[in-house]
Amino acid sequence: MTKLSKISLYVFLIIVSIIFAFPFYFLIVSATNTSIDVTSGSLVPGTNLIENFKNLISTVNLGSALKNSTIISIAQTFISILIASLAGYGFEIHKSKGKEIVFKILLLSMMIPFAAIMIPLFQMFGTISQYLPSIGIDTLASAYMPYLTTAFLIFFFRQNTKMFPKELLEAGRIDGLSELGCFFRIYVPTMKTTFAAAGIITFMNSWNNYLWPLVVLQSPENQTIPLLISNLGSSYSPDYGVIMLAIIIATIPTAAIFFFLQKHFVAGMLGSVK
Repeated sequence: MTKLSKISLYVFLIIVSIIFAFPFYFLIVSATNTSIDVTSGSLVPGTNLIENFKNLISTVNLGSALKNSTIISIAQTFISILIASLAGYGFEIHKSKGKEIVFKILLLSMMIPFAAIMIPLFQMFGTISQYLPSIGIDTLASAYMPYLTTAFLIFFFRQNTKMFPKELLEAGRIDGLSELGCFFRIYVPTMKTTFAAAGIITFMNSWNNYLWPLVVLQSPENQTIPLLISNLGSSYSPDYGVIMLAIIIATIPTAAIFFFLQKHFVAGMLGSVK
């Protein structure tokens, strides 16, 4: 590659980086400005950050929304990963005549949009509320129960399990480990990158989920952070500086988890086994 080609490549990459970074820069700058400055498109950092934070705290119950989103996301992540990993492990490791048919039906469920099953789900949770109010409508459990596992996660674990060294399981069985012992003591530690990637994907999807919590969570004290941001933007005269600050606060947990597990996430998505 010639020197001119290298310079052209670097210039192109710099321009692309600026284009992708600009929305984040505008978001951060807007959080420090007044609503009028945000709507006028100001790109200069302001001095209204503390005032925006005070207005945010006084306007909405930010702590409650963050707590609800955290509870829902952590519960959904751990339970869904446990179920999906067991299913993916079973589909790949254990042989049976009908498993491929079941797996194909499972994959077909990915073609059904969530909006098509939302009303039946709401009716089902309405019935559940009559018998088990603790997991019925307007409870935190109802916000994550429809997502306790997904066809994508099961598919993801099964595909990664194809590269899992089966000899380790045979050695574990010879040493007297039960099937659950082989799963938790051999499979889980070996597939930690896959679990990390699945955890990041599940947590981010749960944290950013908006439609189903909007339907099923009806009390203000149960609202999640996406619902809180939506309510801020739907007021008669929205304060865009406050909204931008709320978006930054809502982005921090997912960004921190991603950067902390970034190496494992990349390895897990590539299907590597360590």
